[in-house]
Amino acid sequence: RRKLRTDVAAAFANLSAEQLTEFIPNKEELNVIKIYSHKGEAVTVYTNDRNPILFEAEKALYPTVYTLWVYPDLLPAFSTWPPVLQKLAGGADLMLPGVVEPSSGFPQVERGTLCAVTLLGNRAPVAVAVATMSTAEMLAAGMKGKGFAVVHTYTDHLWEYGDKSCPPTLAPLVTDAAGKESAEEEEEVEGKEPASSFSPDPLQHVDIGDLKECDSCAVPTGKEGLGENGAAEPERPTAHGWLVLFFPAEQMDALFNQCFFHALKCKVKKSDLPLLASTFLRSHMFSCCPAGQQLDIKKSSYKKFSKFLQCMQHQKVLQVKELNKGVESIVEVDWKHPDIKAFAVPEGFSAAQESKSEDGEQAYCAPEIIPLYGVSTKMIPLFQESGYGKGSTFSSSEVRDIIINYVKANELVDETNKNFVKVNAVLCDCLLDKSEQDKISHLKWDDLLSRCLERLQPLHQVTFFGQEPVVRKGNIYPINITIAQRSSNKKVTIIKNLELYGLDPQRVANVLQQKVQASVTITPIPGTKDRVQVQIQGNQIHHLAKMLLEEYQLPRKYIQGLGKAPKLGRKK
Repeated sequence: RRKLRTDVAAAFANLSAEQLTEFIPNKEELNVIKIYSHKGEAVTVYTNDRNPILFEAEKALYPTVYTLWVYPDLLPAFSTWPPVLQKLAGGADLMLPGVVEPSSGFPQVERGTLCAVTLLGNRAPVAVAVATMSTAEMLAAGMKGKGFAVVHTYTDHLWEYGDKSCPPTLAPLVTDAAGKESAEEEEEVEGKEPASSFSPDPLQHVDIGDLKECDSCAVPTGKEGLGENGAAEPERPTAHGWLVLFFPAEQMDALFNQCFFHALKCKVKKSDLPLLASTFLRSHMFSCCPAGQQLDIKKSSYKKFSKFLQCMQHQKVLQVKELNKGVESIVEVDWKHPDIKAFAVPEGFSAAQESKSEDGEQAYCAPEIIPLYGVSTKMIPLFQESGYGKGSTFSSSEVRDIIINYVKANELVDETNKNFVKVNAVLCDCLLDKSEQDKISHLKWDDLLSRCLERLQPLHQVTFFGQEPVVRKGNIYPINITIAQRSSNKKVTIIKNLELYGLDPQRVANVLQQKVQASVTITPIPGTKDRVQVQIQGNQIHHLAKMLLEEYQLPRKYIQGLGKAPKLGRKK
């Protein structure tokens, strides 16, 4: 907070010490939020009493309109006509023909100076902009061309994050005698009403004719427009320069929409339906996520994937039903929906990533699984000498190299028998139990390394075809196959954890049903979220083993229960 106050004092020198203390209070709550521009650049926002008061981008501090309404003279101000605000709020920069020159002349600014934009008749700023030329250059250019790059306005995303209040009505400063006399005359004519009758909401009561007259006051940046020389200006995002603000939830919503339509257009076939909602997310949408990004429903505005699907159902893109209790499935997709037809696959997705097998099904590739180890709190002293801290992750070979280097650096190899390592204070605290600390002074190399791996946090890295690697806590659960006894001495085969390996439980169930001609059901796994188990009549482990090991090429070590296959009896 002290550093922020120092930065604010340096950026806005005309703030008095009293105003600075009021602006950045000592005891009131001050929150810091990270948001992103449409270019993906990080922007830091400081909020006080729920309203954003400052934002920092590219190491520069900017006040918000909420701040400027309290301190209207914080920045040099330039006025424009009220109808121009609608253009600025739509993403336009301010052109010099739309700037109104006061009787006292323009404020003296240099190129790059941060300025406020006000509306004629009200001193309350409605936008924050950066001057693209100095005052002298503006006058020399005959007040033609772009004068200000707008970075933030009343009614934009940043304003919406606050209490959404309207600008106050602040009477213009009367700077000369002529202006004062004129104001007095106006008051007499109007029955001594205030000189400013500005509406609380600047976007209301705007005459359409005025808008047409002021089209040249602001240049649209969201669509092609004509410049001064009549040439079409290049298309730009509907943004205030580089600062159209998207909060993390909005950004995640956009990513979910992109991956959703990408998956429907390129991954899912009509024969896949009905498709489990959890499988659609894990096996199809995740693979459509751009490199370097990760889908996280909790960071979206939906919070739950079921709510996202309900929203898409409301838009009539698909239909979702609960075929089994507590398990939602996509049962119908409108492939002719305009949003699906209009979706274009983003650049960067190769043909290999969109590949299908000859029968039209999505080709399955077994994931690459690598066991990893994370530094736990107890093991920090052993690893910090090598420059690593809590949370650092390593493969087993990397752990081995770090331990060997530590032993050699501290000269702990036993001189009489190099198969043993002397236990120093760090190794004693990290690797020995309390009951062993007074008894063990040496450890064999194998024992030393195995003890170290046992005390590190187990992790695993999973890499699916065409996706970025994902690191998860704990050891990966194997595909679990069990045989259960049902009424009338009937047996059923239960398969769990297929989703962890990128396998669609519904598809596996369909293939098994066709091969063995037996009934199949899919039910939720008790105590888990979005996880299901496949149950098929009879002992089908032989068929399962052939499918998982030969067709899907999964390593045997990740399949548990293959030994429960029925023994083939002799033919009589």
